[in-house]
Amino acid sequence: MRILITGSSGFVGFSLSKKLLETGHEVIGIDNMNDYYETDLKENRLESLRKFNNYKFHNVSLSDMESLKKIFDTYSLDYVINLAAQAGVRYSIENPQAYMDSNLQGFLNILEACRKNPVKHLIYASSSSVYGGNKIAPFSTNHNVDHPVSLYAATKKSNELMAHTYSHLYRIPTTGLRFFTVYGPWGRPDMAYFSFTKDIIEGNPIKVFNHGKMERDFTYIDDIVEGIIKLIPNAPKANLDWNESVDSTSESFAPYKIYNIGNNEPVTLMQFIKTLEQKIGKEAVKVYMDMQPGDVHRTYADVSDLERDIGFKPRTSIEDGLGKFVDWYKEYYKVQI
Repeated sequence: MRILITGSSGFVGFSLSKKLLETGHEVIGIDNMNDYYETDLKENRLESLRKFNNYKFHNVSLSDMESLKKIFDTYSLDYVINLAAQAGVRYSIENPQAYMDSNLQGFLNILEACRKNPVKHLIYASSSSVYGGNKIAPFSTNHNVDHPVSLYAATKKSNELMAHTYSHLYRIPTTGLRFFTVYGPWGRPDMAYFSFTKDIIEGNPIKVFNHGKMERDFTYIDDIVEGIIKLIPNAPKANLDWNESVDSTSESFAPYKIYNIGNNEPVTLMQFIKTLEQKIGKEAVKVYMDMQPGDVHRTYADVSDLERDIGFKPRTSIEDGLGKFVDWYKEYYKVQI
């Protein structure tokens, strides 16, 4: 398969690209290498991918339609997986324009490129943040997601609506994946598990928001990658008899589908910190703080439709996943404790 992966130097994009390259597929990677977090990490991911002869990289922003058009015109693509986006709930409060440029204009450009250069399947990253202030758990793709609590979440919900429109008008098969707190080796330094590890090792205090009274459905990166790969050849089909009063709202009369990808087992923040302390072998200095704007109290994924459709659900425990991350962190940053 020839697959275009946007955000290929990002955490999920890199991990997916590497797995596909190892299994012999051709990957065309796009990334603008922005400095939202340390660029050295992105450069090292890219260096690792460039060792494969079946990888081609383009330093391009999704907001640059002309450059994107050239890439689509140059390669006869089978699939597109859009993982490029401006990430971060809290950063969306500080810098909203970045989310408009990347998450909305950038995604529109991807949709337009797929319209003019048809592909077998467009898969794109959504987020568990679309569930916003929802109280009913586990979160189901049948639940209403019209109450986001951050601009980041609003852009991800917008992506789902935009994808549905293009699926309906132009018959582009699209699948949106609502990721639940992805973690693991080569991860994002802005995520809590990464910054906590750094601070615990260095003896710095960690900020425990909402006084630790939060839960997250932590999902290990290998599970995310396996789920995406299983979905690539499983493009959604239109249900011409779809009825919103009885059928799932995660599908439609268009070739469109939404899935959750989460561990289906939320972990309390304090349990998460305790497990991380055990893996590092050092206790954290904790500073308890109030809830941050844009945060939610709990995430919990219902993955029953994912399990039904492709026979897959994430299965890595937080103990195993954090152990692998800490081992990687120590090796990558040459840390000795």
